[in-house]
Amino acid sequence: MSAVEGVDPARSRVFGEVAEAYDASRPGYADALVSQVLAYADLGGRPALEVGAGTGKATVQFAGRGVPLTCVEPDPRMAEVLRRNAAPYPHVRVEVGGFEEWEAAGRRFGLLFAATCWHWFAPERRWDLVHDALVPGGAVALFWNPHGVLDPEVYEELADVDRRFGVTGSPHGVPAATFGDEPGQGGEPFWPAGECRADGRFTDLTAFRYRQETRYGTERYLGFLASISSYRVLSAERLDGVLAETAKVLDARGGGIDMLHVSDLFLARRRA
Repeated sequence: MSAVEGVDPARSRVFGEVAEAYDASRPGYADALVSQVLAYADLGGRPALEVGAGTGKATVQFAGRGVPLTCVEPDPRMAEVLRRNAAPYPHVRVEVGGFEEWEAAGRRFGLLFAATCWHWFAPERRWDLVHDALVPGGAVALFWNPHGVLDPEVYEELADVDRRFGVTGSPHGVPAATFGDEPGQGGEPFWPAGECRADGRFTDLTAFRYRQETRYGTERYLGFLASISSYRVLSAERLDGVLAETAKVLDARGGGIDMLHVSDLFLARRRA
């Protein structure tokens, strides 16, 4: 879920329409990020809670490290794919529902993480929900995958396509040169550090940025775009048009797009 799409409960439910394409085209997260989260959380066998789990892009990376997981996902169609992806891991439990409505039923977790979905949760409630789900000293990990276009000419051509079709918030909406070394810089307008610090119930705030270059072929990149809410809300005619024009640009550039793939990680701990 693109972090520039804003908080809109109705818009946050459009992903289930393309759950399979979402799962096939969305990128995963840096292995180093997963290692950093687990080192920081120091679970010691305690379970973790994932909210807004989607189809399990992050789930399987944590489950593969042996972490007992409860995954909360609001869309039943996404949850169906999530269950399939998590099937090899018997220590993963999937619960369908929104985080705001989810019942902990007395459970508390050593880690709560949210992968590219924090911006969908109600700002006036999300830190209360996190605090209540964690044991004292428990960790919260929030992370995103912003992208930047490496070729400035491709960026300009795609920006023109987006302007003509009224698209905002696309993965190619930022040139790679915008990204510096600081986490949250260049691609994450909802970076949580200020909000968390102002809350006062969390400590040990820290952040990391992981960078790698990657190439998307035209077909995969169009699938990626079609899974993003700013494209899902377009009329069928406009969606077909913008994807066709985007494909023309990419095919003229060798059949794909070279991107800077960033994984930004924010960590904090509930005060003991």
